[in-house]
Amino acid sequence: MSHRHGTRIERWALRKVLECAGYPALRVVVQGGESLSPPGVDPRHTMLVKDRRALALLMLDSEAGFGEGYAAGRIQIDGDLIEFAEAMYQAARTVPRRGVMARMVSRWLEWTQRATRTGSRHNVHQHYDLRTEFYQHWLDRDLLYTCGWFPSPLSSLEEAQQVKMDRICRKLGLVAGERVAEAGCGWGALALSMAQKYGVSVRAFNLSHEQIEHARRRAQSLGLSGQVEFIEDDYRNISGNYDAFVSVGMLEHVGPQHYRDLAEVLRNCLGGSGRGLLHFIGRSRPAPLSAWIRKRIFPGAYAPSLSEALTVLEPGDFAVADVENLRQHYARTLECWLERFEAAWPEEAQMCDEEFLRAWRLYLAGSVAAFRCGELQLYQVLFAGRDCRRELWTRERAPAQTTAQAGEKPGSEAWNAAMS
Repeated sequence: MSHRHGTRIERWALRKVLECAGYPALRVVVQGGESLSPPGVDPRHTMLVKDRRALALLMLDSEAGFGEGYAAGRIQIDGDLIEFAEAMYQAARTVPRRGVMARMVSRWLEWTQRATRTGSRHNVHQHYDLRTEFYQHWLDRDLLYTCGWFPSPLSSLEEAQQVKMDRICRKLGLVAGERVAEAGCGWGALALSMAQKYGVSVRAFNLSHEQIEHARRRAQSLGLSGQVEFIEDDYRNISGNYDAFVSVGMLEHVGPQHYRDLAEVLRNCLGGSGRGLLHFIGRSRPAPLSAWIRKRIFPGAYAPSLSEALTVLEPGDFAVADVENLRQHYARTLECWLERFEAAWPEEAQMCDEEFLRAWRLYLAGSVAAFRCGELQLYQVLFAGRDCRRELWTRERAPAQTTAQAGEKPGSEAWNAAMS
């Protein structure tokens, strides 16, 4: 192939890459070859493509091609990675339809990563059964891998996660002696906090062996093994009667095809008198999650629109008591995680290879951007059965009996601290 002919092919490929991406303010450079940016645009970022194979993958599927190329070190970004991802999300809104290859990959993943009983166990294992030490490098000390609630942008990640747990408990109006079911309990922090601070008993379900073992050790060390039971099992096997149900960061792994399964669990566990809370990543309108994220990070994940998520409540005739969107709080949570992730890179590099770490860096930075620009939302939905007589005090207030078991009274220093 002549140099001139090769140059024409490169320029054509670069035009296709920019077209598929929605013509962002970006300069694309092929190492040792051509460069191109949209006409009349002052590029804010430069993408260096190190070889023609990476360029071809970008052209076929700009999102997955970029993700794979960046993870492998064959694509580099000059400038802030979060700002780059924001610019790409904003430009992508102008693209009327994803390419054929992107749609094919997305549908293939939907088929191969279905959240059946067997599929869910495999999907969970791929992400949550990574070594706990990996997550300990960049999560808070209690290993909460979900959105925190920041009293102010300067609040620490630890404070934000503690406030998040207390707000969930106050929204539910938990009272000592009640029974709570938790679906998808992570490393156990919320279940243990509910038991320790609010005096409830908890049965917490999770498919991750690594997380369940860690949670059981924590329960034992805190003397809560008799009050909190951590069960390594599918949410579909939750049985018994409960006063409250809570799910934080689990609905994203259920999948719309299995919302009826979760609806049946809620109906059977809560009857007409219970109440519950769903905390989940969502979207403003129905759309599949990034195929690259599903392939590399979260197999089988789906972020529902609010209308889709509410179909989980309809079969049980549950009423929505409150909806809160914590989108900005999740953006800040992810910023904290990314800062800690970058700081811990030398330690992480002793456990993981460079490609894995670069993929996770991109996932965290891209997630910050997605929440900043509204590509993703974070919903908390409080709901109750028709016969629920509990007055659900939402968000900032709670009835006195919520903390009475800890000896705290309205107006006391402990009460004021809990309510702040």
